[in-house]
Amino acid sequence: MRESWADDRLDHLSQKMDERFQRVDERFDRVDERFDRVEAEARGFRSEMIEFRSEMNARFDSMQWLVIQFFGGMVAAVAAAAIGLLATQV
Repeated sequence: MRESWADDRLDHLSQKMDERFQRVDERFDRVDERFDRVEAEARGFRSEMIEFRSEMNARFDSMQWLVIQFFGGMVAAVAAAAIGLLATQV
């Protein structure tokens, strides 16, 4: 093992480390770009889900109104039949 390192050997090691760190930085830049794309897709998905939820709420409101009308009609029909039955029995 060497007791001391020559300046050119240390310079070479420093250059190699700089090259490696440069490659690591480039890879992190690519990872950052991927995260940016994922975040954009997540924002798009979230807006689609909000729109879908609004649409479903409107449909449920419409269905609820239809059920209320149906049962109101049923109550009115039963009431009319009861009144008619009572009127014919008197």
